[in-house]
Amino acid sequence: MAKESGLGMAVAVDDSGGSARTISNDITNLDFAIPRGVQDITGIDKSANERLLLLADFSVTLNGVFNDASNMSHDVFKTVSSTSVARTVTITVSGQSLATESFFTDYALSRSATGELTFTTSGALQSGSVPTWA
Repeated sequence: MAKESGLGMAVAVDDSGGSARTISNDITNLDFAIPRGVQDITGIDKSANERLLLLADFSVTLNGVFNDASNMSHDVFKTVSSTSVARTVTITVSGQSLATESFFTDYALSRSATGELTFTTSGALQSGSVPTWA
């Protein structure tokens, strides 16, 4: 497989009712991570670190432009503060998909001095399932 850019990525997030909504057009940039915990198990008889891999995790931060059209980003995230539901997040690039069940913990809006109305929202793994690319 050749090296590629992130152009043409797609992001879908469930609304509070569990319906997947593709909101890629609203997102200007995103960060996501799939870290693993590490436990240091180095004994005093060693001259280098020994470690064990622990639990897998997932986090995502989506940044975008406010869009209150039906089934777009504001519709998806406006219930973050009033519902406690896991939402499927699906990130797709170059035919590779990563789907996770995540809790979103905030939905912040910002209006700049020049008039832009943007949002940022953050999600974290909920399901206990190891995030795996398909």
